[in-house]
Amino acid sequence: MQERLQKIIAAAGIASRRAAEEMIVAGEVTVNGKPVTELGSKADPEHDHIKVRGKLINPQVAREKRYFLVNKPRGYLSSVSDPKLRPLVARLVPPSRRRGLHPVGRLDFNSEGLIILTNDGELTRLLTLGGVVPKVYRVKVKGLPAEQQIERLRKGIKLDGDRTAPAEIRLIERTKEGGNAWYEITLHQGKNQQIRRMFDSINHSVMKLRRVAIGHITDRGLASGQYRELTPAEVARFFQSRKADRRS
Repeated sequence: MQERLQKIIAAAGIASRRAAEEMIVAGEVTVNGKPVTELGSKADPEHDHIKVRGKLINPQVAREKRYFLVNKPRGYLSSVSDPKLRPLVARLVPPSRRRGLHPVGRLDFNSEGLIILTNDGELTRLLTLGGVVPKVYRVKVKGLPAEQQIERLRKGIKLDGDRTAPAEIRLIERTKEGGNAWYEITLHQGKNQQIRRMFDSINHSVMKLRRVAIGHITDRGLASGQYRELTPAEVARFFQSRKADRRS
């Protein structure tokens, strides 16, 4: 059965639909040896030879949806590839289990914490859609910002010409050495390196950043550098929450 190319690519776990569309327009997708650059083009994954950046899509892999939770240490890149050959977060999962998976969203190279690897385009879209699934972070910042500065960040500030969505920020503790502070921050909609840039804007740079929760999934029992497979119930709950939000 023919399907849109971007849907096939997303189902194979290569990228989200939006990223797949960019690959198509860039001429990085071929069907039966011919480049396809027109959005809306269709193919049959069972019979057509579909390649993305020279790699053949395996229709069996596309049908089998997999979900892994990884606790990323510092010094790993949340990407499917890197021209600088830096360590990739997918390398924390054995080769036999990570084939066809991509990281959902991003944690920058120097940040730690939870990230999901999957080949499910629907879940990728859900988790990256602003305002749907909250992410919780523990952040150590240099010095102790004034409450007025924190309140400004809670309400939202301008980054890249757009105002950030309201964020939940609470002080966890003040460190004894150096007079620094730890905060717990919940973002419902995030920009690239948003937390670091928020605190830079009030002259209190981020020293450590760790994502400790993605929606209902927490880092409890998962040490840095470890991974585990998400249960069907954990995956289903993401979609159930979305349906509940639509009804309310």
